Amino acid sequence: MAENTITGLFPDIYEALDVVSRELTGLIPAVTLSASAETAALNQEIVVAAEPTGNVSDITPAMAIPEPTGQTSGASSVIITKSRAAEFGFIGDQQKALNTGAGFAQSRAGKIAQAIRALVNEVEADLAGLQSTFSRAYGTAGTTPFGTANDYTDASNVMKILKDNGAPKSDNQLVIDTTSGANFIGKQSAVNAAGTDSMLRQGVLLDLAGMPLRESAEIVTQTKGAMASATTTASAQTVGQTVIPLATAGTGVVAAGDIITLAGDTNKYVVTSVSFAGANPASGDTITIAESGLQVAQSSSAKAITVVATAARNMAFNRSALILAARAPARPVEGDMAEDVTIITDPYSGLSLEFAMYKGYRKVRYEVGLAWGVKNIKPAHTALLLG
Repeated sequence: MAENTITGLFPDIYEALDVVSRELTGLIPAVTLSASAETAALNQEIVVAAEPTGNVSDITPAMAIPEPTGQTSGASSVIITKSRAAEFGFIGDQQKALNTGAGFAQSRAGKIAQAIRALVNEVEADLAGLQSTFSRAYGTAGTTPFGTANDYTDASNVMKILKDNGAPKSDNQLVIDTTSGANFIGKQSAVNAAGTDSMLRQGVLLDLAGMPLRESAEIVTQTKGAMASATTTASAQTVGQTVIPLATAGTGVVAAGDIITLAGDTNKYVVTSVSFAGANPASGDTITIAESGLQVAQSSSAKAITVVATAARNMAFNRSALILAARAPARPVEGDMAEDVTIITDPYSGLSLEFAMYKGYRKVRYEVGLAWGVKNIKPAHTALLLG
């Protein structure tokens, strides 16, 4: 391989990292980065262990050791679904022209910053898209959280969902959109209420209800599904049930990410998948909601289904629930035509980005590359805060 030619770019690269790492990408540092991604090929599954609930039994004294109850360990998988490069290039005449103005080095540094920004934002958007796999939701659609000064109940109530679903007490996260963030900073930043001046002086969001509070520019606002006047079948529904059978009633359909309520049950359930034979609900159609399923048993009568209005999906979750598997894009073991390749780790997001340079005929190509996949492996340990 040719002599290292990217070393001279390090100041530009680190300056670019400094610029983009402070953009609102609060999800990336809040999830689990998988250490197994390096060995996985594109579209290959990475297996993540998922252990069942522990066994509890009565203690009965005996001279023989009781046989342990058998357990079946489960597993979930994360797939590297994307291998992407943010690239740009120059020809010699372009470099000469730039050097008569602001300068080629300055232009190249700006392009590096935009390349990093594009990749990091795409990863952040993929994580935000996991909202359609979350368990339940709290809040009022169209009402921005944290609108009352010194009132943190929006955070404590979404945390209640995690607690009720059995999420670990530590390492829970809350990532909100900038509208909610504006409310929080504007109404909750008084030093005498927050107990610190870090938010007021530095713009740092605080821990709430045991959750570090971060902002993301990629939080999803999902448009409400068109289903109206639909009902369940006239059959009993049990606590924990995730598949809800529909009767022939009402019009329109819903999609993954919609949120519904059932008559007699105040819980807001996230729709993870649907099965509709046509454009309107009919016998045999079903709606599937996330773990941990229904929280209130339903009697043997049809229950009206209401679709929650369009709302922002602020995301609360335990770090272990959301997995980001990321690595440098794969190269042949023999190498390729890159003149030089280096890896730079963004200290804020934790992402390791690959920088490569390819020399052509009177032309050069730079690229910033990353391969990744995302997965919610424990929906019960995730919840949405509506806005």
